[in-house]
Amino acid sequence: MTTAPDLAEKEQQVLKDALGLLKDREQVAERLLESSRKHSFDPDTELDWDAPFEDGKWFWPPELVSLYDTPLWRRMSEEQRMDLARHEAASLASLGIWFEVILMQLLVRHIYDKPLTSNHVRYALTEIADECRHSMMFARMIKRGGAPAYPVSRLHHNMARLLKTISTTPGSFTATLLGEEILDWMQRLTFPDERIQPLIRGVTRIHVIEEARHVRYAREELRRQMVSCPRWEAELTRVSSGEAARVFSISFVNPQVYENVGLDKREAVAQVKASGHRREVMQNGARRLTDFLDEIGVLRGVGRKLWVSSGLLAK
Repeated sequence: MTTAPDLAEKEQQVLKDALGLLKDREQVAERLLESSRKHSFDPDTELDWDAPFEDGKWFWPPELVSLYDTPLWRRMSEEQRMDLARHEAASLASLGIWFEVILMQLLVRHIYDKPLTSNHVRYALTEIADECRHSMMFARMIKRGGAPAYPVSRLHHNMARLLKTISTTPGSFTATLLGEEILDWMQRLTFPDERIQPLIRGVTRIHVIEEARHVRYAREELRRQMVSCPRWEAELTRVSSGEAARVFSISFVNPQVYENVGLDKREAVAQVKASGHRREVMQNGARRLTDFLDEIGVLRGVGRKLWVSSGLLAK
């Protein structure tokens, strides 16, 4: 039987191990700033926005389309499948803009009380500039692709309004990674794929390169915060991250995409929920993140149950 002193000793060891993994905040920021100087892009000039789309090429890898390998998918024509991929690409870009607008506000809140001449703050401002360009790039991609923008539900829009107003620092960086890492995993499969439209490949390539810095910054800061924050804040982070994962999984593809390509929305949503392939895609996309969150102590208790209920974490 494990006693209270034993548990306390284990917690102290976890704390020491975590402290040993922490890297100097200013050194990390300086390396990220150097990378930003070398590898940043202006999508307006980097991409050929006027080039015509190529016949027979997808807007999103078919294996990553939500209905892939379902009975409904097998009944759809190739043209309808490709049209669904185009609408889902617009839906994901819309979700990306929503997340990035939230992220920019969370970053501004994070640096508000920090030394304004520090590398850490300078990099946060650099990242905010990156996210501004990404949001404009995604918006332009949606318009160029001819599909509508797909906003999240009014409920989730207002829940995010609350999150970005009251979120604590570790909660903010957990939400940041949730919004970045799953989309990043999908985009890493997209930009080298020659079946995909060149414009989409270019957009995802820029986002992957620049987002790698954002993930590094958020991971280092979240690891630091989970070591130093009070117990109540760590527990709040666990619960809030689980709820954020649940909202994210619901919002990932707007159900209106199915109706807009001539499908029955209820049938499509039901088949996506029942799809083993889709569940595997989402869990594979989240695995690098969930492994990291588990390592630093976020995936515990009620929060872990919420992550499991979201479908992003296997039991």
